[in-house]
Order: sequence, then C-alpha cells, then structure tokens
Amino acid sequence: MSLVVRTLSDRVFEIVREQIVTGRLADNAPIRQDALAAELGISKIPLREALARLEQDGLIVSHANRGYFVQPLSASQLDEIFELRLSIEPAAAAHAAQTAGEIERAAVIEAFERLDSAAGVNLAQVAVRNREYHVALAHSADRPLTTQLVERLSIMAERYVVAHLEPAGRETRAHQEHRELLDAFLARDGAGLKALLEHHIRSTLDDLKNELNVIEGEGMNVCQA
Repeated sequence: MSLVVRTLSDRVFEIVREQIVTGRLADNAPIRQDALAAELGISKIPLREALARLEQDGLIVSHANRGYFVQPLSASQLDEIFELRLSIEPAAAAHAAQTAGEIERAAVIEAFERLDSAAGVNLAQVAVRNREYHVALAHSADRPLTTQLVERLSIMAERYVVAHLEPAGRETRAHQEHRELLDAFLARDGAGLKALLEHHIRSTLDDLKNELNVIEGEGMNVCQA
C-alpha cells in the first residue's frame, strides 16, 4: 500500500475511532461508506483499510450484505476484557518494575506526562494516552508477547475507559491512581504496584458494571448517559 493511501487510512481511522469512542456514532449505528468517503473527500481504498483496522480493534462489526456497524458496548464484553486485564496486566507491570532499565523507566515517566497533559482536554485523546501509559507500565523487553496482549486489551477497553471518565470527579481520581502507580513503578515495588493496579482495574470494572446494568435496563447508549 502506498504511503499516501496509508496516511489517508490513518486519518480516517482516527476520525471514525474518535466518533465511536466519544459516542457521536452510537451503538449499532451503520457506517455509511459512500457518505463517509464523500464527507472526507477520499476514495474507497483508504476507507476500507481504516474500517478493517476498526473491526480488528473491536470498534465495529461487519454483517454480510449489510456492511459495518458500531459494535455495541455490553456488560458481558466489559467483564471479559477487564477480567483478562486483571489476569495479565498487574503481574506484567510488577515484573516490568523490577527489571526495567533506564530507557523503560524514562518511557513510563514520559507516558505519564503525556497522559497528564491530555487531562481535561479531550476524552478520546485521554483514552489513547491512558492506553499508552498502561502499556508502558507493563512493557518488558524479555516479554514481548505479554506486552502485545496488554496493548490489545487496552485498545479494546478504550470506549469503556471514556465512559468511565465521563462522570464528574472520575478523571481526578484516575489521575491520583496513575500517580501512585508511577511512584510504585519507579520505586521498583513490584508487589505494591501489582496490588495498586489490581485495585485500579477492579474499581473501574465495578463502576462500569453498575452503570451498564442501569443503562442497559433503560435501553440507552452508555456514552450518552
């Protein structure tokens, strides 16, 4: 694929991703390819590439002879994603904290600073920076597969992260927890970091499960709550 097509594909991916993550494209909304291509002034080639990536990331789903639709948020998917995170991410971060070199430690600090700078600006951007921070915490040069799994799960969790941060006060709480994670990582406190990260992920899961159960009962889109 040419560089021009790849650049256009990346642009379309980010535009549609932000619309989905922020709820501008609601659950089960159709992705109208002709209208989207016309709106963005692009051909179908970069659009199809972007849609394939969005489907791979679990943001949209394709139905035979019907096209693409926004993948709805659900309590069952939420539970699966976050339970998988709990089974992998805290232990990975603990290992990383104890084995990280100066390059890895600097990368974690930089990821935290980028997340801190994004706070209060744009929730879709915060979700990206949140994912980068969590991946940096769990990254170990000797465990590349684990890092890939953490990143994949973090990508799939992004819409839920945005939904979790929407209520007042949540972003402030998350910032404090992220700072505590950073302090434990830099202190090479693997056990402490593992416990903090388990609490961080579990409390987010519990908050969202309560909200999703209420919202699904009301027949509403979680991102519109």
